[in-house]
Amino acid sequence: MVTFLPSRAGRLADVPSFHRAIGGAESNVACVLAAAGHSARWVSRVGADGFGQHLVERITGYGVDTGAVRTDPDRPTGIYFRTAADRDTDAHEVAYYRAGSAASAMSVADVDLAAARSGRVLHLSGITAALSGTCLELMRELTAPRPGRPLVSFDVNHRPALWPDADGPQVLLELARRADIVFVGADEARRAWGLHGGRAILEALPGPAVVVVKQGRGGATAFERHTGGFEGLFEGLGTRGSGGRGGVGFGGRGADGAEDADGRAVFVPAPDVDVVAHVGAGDAFAAGFLSATLRRLPLRDRLRHGHLFAAAALTTPGDLAAPPARDHADRLAALDDAAWGRLRLGPGWTQAEQAEEEANIP
Repeated sequence: MVTFLPSRAGRLADVPSFHRAIGGAESNVACVLAAAGHSARWVSRVGADGFGQHLVERITGYGVDTGAVRTDPDRPTGIYFRTAADRDTDAHEVAYYRAGSAASAMSVADVDLAAARSGRVLHLSGITAALSGTCLELMRELTAPRPGRPLVSFDVNHRPALWPDADGPQVLLELARRADIVFVGADEARRAWGLHGGRAILEALPGPAVVVVKQGRGGATAFERHTGGFEGLFEGLGTRGSGGRGGVGFGGRGADGAEDADGRAVFVPAPDVDVVAHVGAGDAFAAGFLSATLRRLPLRDRLRHGHLFAAAALTTPGDLAAPPARDHADRLAALDDAAWGRLRLGPGWTQAEQAEEEANIP
């Protein structure tokens, strides 16, 4: 979608002007991954209008392959307006104009499924499932167990305003169970599914190999079922997601105390961040975690990279922010626990090290 960001804080009724930007959960993740040095492709539909052209040009500019994006001659590109307030506050308002949009008309018949399945990881969002019945059918097709299926990453992204009926939470639970990696907020799981704590979430999601439970400013816990290491995570793809795994067990201890012998739980606190805007932080976290996953980094470092990428988004005003340089992020992710606990990040932190290095060039 094209996003309109408010020129100042306040009610939508009072905001005098808006700044145009780009938004969308999956495209955000693709852009951040491409900016972080990975090959990324975005598969979608846009309208044959200036907004659609703007979206494709901007996303291509991040280094994302947009060759599989199709133009709909009959439907417009979706747009939305939002206030400056944090999504979790009562003051937050969002006005979506995406009913009947080009993206809402995506279906199994008119999306390039081969392109969508061509990468090592296919990242999906619960937002797309809410757009229309044909979009939900597409999501079910892409998450269906099948030989050779890429690793499916699923961000629950429960947005009650997008679901016309009460079926949304159950649909999201169905899709999450068929994924390999799931991202879900602890508060989101509580509101959508009535689940409290990591143990309850894990029992509700018996299929995924990795479940990341985000706890906002508190941090995040990653629960990883034994997969034989990184390569094991990519073995047997297409057979996961059926919910057929047995009981839930994890070694180590997460923030909520989940502990057993059949897997592991790792909790990493979030660094202190001087927040400019919250929008896009969840997508950036997912991109950071997936980037570190593709690089075969340990589970703790995957979470730390998620936090660092999220901090880059939190310290800029738009949906998208350039992630920290890989070497910079790796050095911060390698800090000992005490140093990590003292870490504080503010606006411009991703450029700070680059500026310092340039100042020392003879």
